[in-house]
Amino acid sequence: MNLLILIHSLSSGGAERVVTNLANYWAEKGWNITIVTMAGRELDFYDLHSSIHRIALYLDAGSTNLLAAISHNYRRVRALRAVLKQHRPDVTLGIMTTANILLGLAAMGLNIPVIGSERIHPPMFLLGRVWEWLRRRSYPHLVAVTALTEKNAEWLRGHTAARYVPVIPNPIPYPIESHAPYVSPRLSTCGVQGRFTMLAVGRLAPQKGFDRLLLAFGALALRFPDWNLTILGEGECRHQLENRVAELGLESRVSLPGVAGNVGEWYQTADLYVLTSLFEGFPNTLVEALAYGLPAVSVDCETGPADILRHDVAGLLVPQDDLAELVEALAKLMSDKSLRYQYSARAVEIRQRLSIEKIAGMWERLFEEVSK
Repeated sequence: MNLLILIHSLSSGGAERVVTNLANYWAEKGWNITIVTMAGRELDFYDLHSSIHRIALYLDAGSTNLLAAISHNYRRVRALRAVLKQHRPDVTLGIMTTANILLGLAAMGLNIPVIGSERIHPPMFLLGRVWEWLRRRSYPHLVAVTALTEKNAEWLRGHTAARYVPVIPNPIPYPIESHAPYVSPRLSTCGVQGRFTMLAVGRLAPQKGFDRLLLAFGALALRFPDWNLTILGEGECRHQLENRVAELGLESRVSLPGVAGNVGEWYQTADLYVLTSLFEGFPNTLVEALAYGLPAVSVDCETGPADILRHDVAGLLVPQDDLAELVEALAKLMSDKSLRYQYSARAVEIRQRLSIEKIAGMWERLFEEVSK
């Protein structure tokens, strides 16, 4: 199989990790894989198999007005079309909305099947009038647009006229390979005898709801003096979150160590995982935490957590926008070691449910179907 994948960048995000894992898996099988990004290679965070052909177009400049946006996207489509003509892939795969649209435009008339994939619940992350218009007009011309959950798929079928919308969740590679930057979990007392760690992982961005996580932990800090909170990640909200930590007087109890390439080690040494996002597509960090046997508390945001976390089996789901319920669920697990062990034993079942072999097989059947 000659497969070309388009994604904005290979930075340290969840979709980027999924693309890297699947591409490396297929490269190991002897496939001819090409990964194209709009951004430059200086943003690359994950390691690729040596046989993967990596193309960076360096066409990720922002647009200050409509005319600039039209000019930039015209250049992107022309560059992509040249790549497609040169490599003649059997199938092309776009990752996220703008990549789906640009790839669809670039492939017109080339007789190359284009599959789009949505990585988040579309109505929770609308892209503006022009891109939404382009999504509605371009998606009917793609051979398929994949969704991460059935709820995502229902929206796409009802709002984009996409011809075929299969549901393919994200895989979980276990164990997660480590790479730079290496950050020791000891920075947050992870694995330190007599101390317990509540762990959250994600971009320091409004979407992740870390401000309400800090409020919840602040409400529990005095009651559980042997627990600390670590939020692993980086982003534009760092300064805001650090200020909130100071306001709550939690400087000695909360750590924000940044991005870690050895995230598996953090999962392995933590005691409890928490997800407080306002919305998701399919939260990879929740899947990863469960694969490492971490009991979890997650808000039931749209979409993903309810498809991943079995309530009162591997952790607890709490209603969206209910701080009191979040505090109560965290307290329940923080105070009950035997319950954490019970959930931990069931959490690891997700390794089989979302194994990379199983999920890659779903993609492979789709590729075979559309290439015919």
